[in-house]
Amino acid sequence: MNVYVILAIQLLFASVTHIAAKAVVGEVDALTLTLLRNVISVVGFYSILIVRGIGVRIDKEYRRSIFLLGFLVVLNQYLYLYGMKYTTAANGALLYALTPIFVLILSRFFLTEKITLQKSLGIMLAFIGVTVVIFERGISTTAEFAFGNIIILLAVITYALFTILGKPLVLKFGALSTAASANFTGLLLVLPLGFYNAATFPYERLHTLDWIGILYLGIGTSIIGYLLWYYALRRIDATRLAVFANGQPIVTSILSVIFLGTTITPQFIIGGIVTLAGVIITQRK
Repeated sequence: MNVYVILAIQLLFASVTHIAAKAVVGEVDALTLTLLRNVISVVGFYSILIVRGIGVRIDKEYRRSIFLLGFLVVLNQYLYLYGMKYTTAANGALLYALTPIFVLILSRFFLTEKITLQKSLGIMLAFIGVTVVIFERGISTTAEFAFGNIIILLAVITYALFTILGKPLVLKFGALSTAASANFTGLLLVLPLGFYNAATFPYERLHTLDWIGILYLGIGTSIIGYLLWYYALRRIDATRLAVFANGQPIVTSILSVIFLGTTITPQFIIGGIVTLAGVIITQRK
């Protein structure tokens, strides 16, 4: 399947994540939610491996890298979910639009990818387009939101590192084995910290929609989203891949129109066009 079709599907799953996360973090604390999400994803990943008859064997010299990747997985998830409790989906989406900028910088040091003028221009253009859309929806700068924004900014940096440091492993072991190993390692790391919270959490207060949100974060985001992201990372360079994160707030806004009844404004249309132009520029060779 064409890598850009894969990325379009991944973009859809990632965009729904913002809606699901914002709904669930009001009911479940970030640590418990991170643990539940990893339990679901690990069960799912290893079910896929069993069905496909694939074993995971990571060479000794790569195990430290897998450990680091697992650490980044749970750290990213916890920071993102914790930050979303204090800020808005709009603020979070804008901050995640910074992912390509961090990837651009980090890829130069970790992957020796060239920072070309074309890539830089495309990323900045896409970021401007996202900014137009997000500011049209409104940005809060109160102390509580500012705290949430700082936490999510840290999550963005960990996601950029997750992308950069994951590429050599994806090239060596494939997307499925790398993602499964990283999630399993992440579960081992978060289990001692989150077990008490998860064991004592009052699950009876959760509604069906809450469980749907939790399952979506575990399956839709952590399994399907990560797999598609790493599948694409194996085929294109990290900077060209990361710029697709700029499309998340655009797609999230469209989903809000469909499911929440919000309206599309001229600013949204302009911002969407500018963002699309930025994405296209970074993909041109």
